[in-house]
Amino acid sequence: MTFHGGSLSRMTLFLAGFFAFISFPAEAAVKKYQFDIQVKKVSRLCHAKPIVTVNGRFPGPTIYAREGDRVIVNVTNHAKYNMSIHWHGLKQYRNGWADGPAYITQCPIKTGNSYTYDFNVTGQRGTLWWHAHILWLRATVYGAIVIMPKQGTPFPFPQPNMEQIIILGEWWHTDVEELVKQGTNMGLPPNMSDAHTINGKPGPLFPCSEKHTFAMEVESGKTYLLRIINAALNDELFFAIAGHDMTVVEVDAVYTKPFTTQAILIAPGQTTNVLVQANQLPGRYFMAARPFMDVPLPTDNKIATGILQYKGIPNTVLPTLPQLPAPNDTAFTLNYNKKLRSLNSAKFPANVPLKVDRKLFYTIGFGKDPCPTCLNGTKLLASLNNISFVMPKVGLLQAHYFNMKGVFRTDFPDKPPKPFNYTGAPLTANLGTAHGTRLSKIAFNSTVELVLQDTNLLTVESHPFHLHGYNFFVVGTGIGNFDPVKDPAKYNLVDPIERNSVGVPTGGWTAIRFKADNPGVWFMHCHLELHTGWGLKMAFVVEDGPGADQSILPPPKGLPPC
Repeated sequence: MTFHGGSLSRMTLFLAGFFAFISFPAEAAVKKYQFDIQVKKVSRLCHAKPIVTVNGRFPGPTIYAREGDRVIVNVTNHAKYNMSIHWHGLKQYRNGWADGPAYITQCPIKTGNSYTYDFNVTGQRGTLWWHAHILWLRATVYGAIVIMPKQGTPFPFPQPNMEQIIILGEWWHTDVEELVKQGTNMGLPPNMSDAHTINGKPGPLFPCSEKHTFAMEVESGKTYLLRIINAALNDELFFAIAGHDMTVVEVDAVYTKPFTTQAILIAPGQTTNVLVQANQLPGRYFMAARPFMDVPLPTDNKIATGILQYKGIPNTVLPTLPQLPAPNDTAFTLNYNKKLRSLNSAKFPANVPLKVDRKLFYTIGFGKDPCPTCLNGTKLLASLNNISFVMPKVGLLQAHYFNMKGVFRTDFPDKPPKPFNYTGAPLTANLGTAHGTRLSKIAFNSTVELVLQDTNLLTVESHPFHLHGYNFFVVGTGIGNFDPVKDPAKYNLVDPIERNSVGVPTGGWTAIRFKADNPGVWFMHCHLELHTGWGLKMAFVVEDGPGADQSILPPPKGLPPC
């Protein structure tokens, strides 16, 4: 509290301060961070290479805030690549300018330039994360966001004694951007990663990695909150700790009905908070992560490990490995996702939209385009409703806000051009996939139901989709073709999980609902970097509402020029 002028006595000041303290919660704070994008040489798997980092750290620094805080992050780019940072899962109400995806809400920060992301953390608490949102730079440019509940608000689960961030990632031997360039030139997927990592370290099952192993010390009888983030580019991951059950209490910064499991499944972009009790025989126990892939596509199947070590146990004791589900255990993943339910308590209700204003049905497909210079004369592409998204040269949010003509069209179709047996025999015929920067226009405050349907165009595959600017409720999911008559009858409209990133199962569908109450241009894309690059993305233009506080805020000074 600031008082100007000296008319108040010190005693009155003290009392005013005291009463303010007892009668009101703590005022929102401003948290400031400086992110310097710089190249640093890092050694992993017996080999050093330069990587792009924030402040020379890998993973990058954690952003700590409390619900209600204002966060200001000044990003200065010293690297040779263009840069932009996305604050994954933050709703950015009316403030798409701080969302970060390059060419969607801003043009990137060029070498030698800076941009300040300024946003409020409103009505959200839990674990989220930030990452580069341009090229494949998020391979090394990522970190956690920890939002504590408002002062005096306890967690709706037993208070842990300690907490620990666990970020799962991927590591390539070579320069990731060069790999992607080669892949694009050949029209093929680039080489898969050489290792998975836990907090940037692959663990002792990899060569030269004894010293690159994450270890966490625990004390018998204590409870630990693990904030787990999947920052991998292309792999859904299983995670488990030998001998220890985990109790899931939150996903994507939304409290869940607690349930206990031996392993979790976490897709790129998702976060999961679990409670772990140090209640086993004191020793050393491996925590491990390995991909889930239930179609015959090549994946980096090697296991990343870290160590859960009881206090006082010497490093000479060999740790035991956990039982992870088999890499293709579809039954586990479907069963696990079924257990995820919103807490739906009086304090944290699940406000599921019951009436739907706009029904959308989007098919996910792969295809090939002719490419004379490519290896097979074709290059792979991906599409939604048979449209492969073309990135614009200016930010879509600017184009929308300033009414710039010719940047995008708002005729993205609400359903596929031709219905077909989506998950039948593989379809390899030329499907005439269209290319375009086409967006879907949504009326302010309307409720949207979107069914994402995987198809067998070339191959079925599991896809984690992320929607910017919103959380959504996952009201239904199934294998095979969505049935618009029978399937909605089975929706969970009571306590479905609410999140910002959801997996569409291999050869199946997922239905989500959200209320379009956040005006702006909001990106929706597959969070597998490979598929996003092939065009598996689109964006919603949510119109302004009638109220004074229901329209997009004016752009900040210093928005990067295009």
